[in-house]
Amino acid sequence: FNVVGVDFALANGWNLDSVLPSEEIVNIIKSKYKISPSKSNYKGEVARRWKFEDFDNEVGFISSVTQAFCSDCSRIRISADGKLYTCLFATSGLDIKSLIRGGESVDEVIKNLWINRVDKYSEIRTIETRRLRKKVEMSYLG
Repeated sequence: FNVVGVDFALANGWNLDSVLPSEEIVNIIKSKYKISPSKSNYKGEVARRWKFEDFDNEVGFISSVTQAFCSDCSRIRISADGKLYTCLFATSGLDIKSLIRGGESVDEVIKNLWINRVDKYSEIRTIETRRLRKKVEMSYLG
C-alpha cells in the first residue's frame, strides 16, 4: 500500500479523495483472508481490530479521518513542560504545573476541564481545518 495521507501534525485540511479509508483496506484483506471483527479490550479503545480466522494474528486500524472516535476518547495528555491537553490535536493546554506549584488542588480542575472539553478535532475535521490555529505536534505530547 502507498500511504496517501498522514493523520497528524501539519498534514491537516484533508481532501478525502486522497485518503484510503480503513474500511477499504479491510475489504482488500477480506479478499485474501478470512477475518472477523475483534471485541474492544476496553471502552474508548481507538483501534478497531480484526482477527484472522486461519491463524493467531490480528490487525487493527486507528481511523480518525474516516471514523472519528472523539466521543469515546478517555485520554488526557501532559507535556514535558507541564501543560495538560484533552486532545491530541489541541491548540493549547492548561498549565497544570503552575497550579500544582501554587498549591492548588487539581482534582476538580481536571474534572471540569474534561467535562467541558470542546476539542473534538477529528469529529470536525474538514478542509476548513487548515484555517484553525496550528495544533500541538504529536511528538511534543508523546
